[in-house]
Amino acid sequence: MRIMFLCVTLLTIYSLMESQSEGLKVVGPDAPLVAVAGEDLVLPCFIKPNTSAVDLRVEWFKLDGVNSLVHLYNDHEDRNEKQAQAYKRRTSLFKEELQKGNASLKLSDLNVSDEGEYKCFIEDKSWFDDITVRIIVEVQGSNPVIMMESYDHSGGLNLVCESKGWNPEPKVLWMNREGDTLPAEDTQIHRDTEGFSVKHRITVYDYSDSNKFYCRLLQKHHMMETEVIINSKVFDAWKWVVGISVSACLIAVGSIVTAVICYKKELQKQKQKAASELQKEKENAASELQMEKEYAASELQKEKENAASELQMEKEYAELQRQRVEDEFKKKKKFAVDVTLDPDTAHPNLIVSADGKQVTHGDTRQYLPDTPQRFNKHVSVLVQQSFSSGRFYYEVQVRGKTVWALGVATESINRKGDIIPIPQGGFWTVGLIENCYVAFADPPVPLTLREKVEKVGVFVDYEEGLVSFYDVKSSSHIYSFTGQSFTEKLYPFFSPDLNYSGKNSAPLIISPVFNTE
Repeated sequence: MRIMFLCVTLLTIYSLMESQSEGLKVVGPDAPLVAVAGEDLVLPCFIKPNTSAVDLRVEWFKLDGVNSLVHLYNDHEDRNEKQAQAYKRRTSLFKEELQKGNASLKLSDLNVSDEGEYKCFIEDKSWFDDITVRIIVEVQGSNPVIMMESYDHSGGLNLVCESKGWNPEPKVLWMNREGDTLPAEDTQIHRDTEGFSVKHRITVYDYSDSNKFYCRLLQKHHMMETEVIINSKVFDAWKWVVGISVSACLIAVGSIVTAVICYKKELQKQKQKAASELQKEKENAASELQMEKEYAASELQKEKENAASELQMEKEYAELQRQRVEDEFKKKKKFAVDVTLDPDTAHPNLIVSADGKQVTHGDTRQYLPDTPQRFNKHVSVLVQQSFSSGRFYYEVQVRGKTVWALGVATESINRKGDIIPIPQGGFWTVGLIENCYVAFADPPVPLTLREKVEKVGVFVDYEEGLVSFYDVKSSSHIYSFTGQSFTEKLYPFFSPDLNYSGKNSAPLIISPVFNTE
């Protein structure tokens, strides 16, 4: 009887799969994936709507003229006997995610030769589809070098900035001390086996107190910069050369005029000597009085300067701290991942958008099966992707909400009944409760922020046991859980909380990450 029931169930599932296969589609990123040489990269590939790929054939190959096999999954196993040598022991699928339609490929230890287009091809007996994913591998070049080439006929100096070994070609900027971009000539670019070499020229002039110039090279994930300080005497040397040339032309006229000028100067000196003696007597009398005034003013000025100096030092220290946090935050953005909400975990009152990027608290409770994965009382939802090593980062828009919580949670968390989202229960979260920002530790930690947060960045370092939260708009740090010990898979966690008569109806939105480096 039990065998018959099992057979009927399998036939039902198979018939449903046959009827749904025509509506399936393989999807992936539209834009190229830009990654850094030496790091790992995930090439996204999903079946939409979500359908298990466990029983399907999943083939990844590179479109390089010979279509090199990168990874093959078939009959429930990896079958990489014909895998290209360059990819040996460097590829893997997320086996636990196949049942959710996730056929993404992890490619380890990227190098420049990995750059190009990759095909994700999925098929079964009655259906197939594919998508193409393009990879750009960034390689940081040599430190830029600034050299002085020549003097300009207009009195300026011709500078050239050079650097080698970049991939792809970097953007080159010249800037002054204040960080303003300066107009320059076109960049000369040359490509060889070691990558792109660049030369960028500019003509600069004597700005007296600001003769410091910067050459900056930019990629999406890299930035290198060097500076040059030019003493005004270098410009004076050019003026001297010009002066010699002009003088040579005027010697004839000068010799005639010199005698007249010398005679007049001698008469002027005699008059000035008499006036100088009288002026010295007046100045000596006034000098004593002035010295007394200057001494008193000097003492007062010193007190003001000392006070101002202390205040300036405090401001500079605060700015250095802010810049350090901002620089660290930009580095963390390099580990951005693409995550999608899992409707199978969502509380029945939550509405997850079709693309899996938004979640809203609805007015009515949906009639959904109470599976072990679903939250049945705490208004929460997890994403489909899990992480059990390395670092990852994602951003969530919280603008317009009065109550929310987000962070990460372990796979084994309690999803039934009342939940307290603290580390002891497998949650590492922060949130907003009626204008009060809180880190949900034990006990809770109130957070004092300079301005209202509109977008939150979440960064996790699995091996370091670190979960950090950032205000994306101001690039400032909100809070960090440190010294944690992770032993399970981690899932990004979202709780838009209750909709209080429309006051908290705005959605939580997973935002694309834009790295400004």
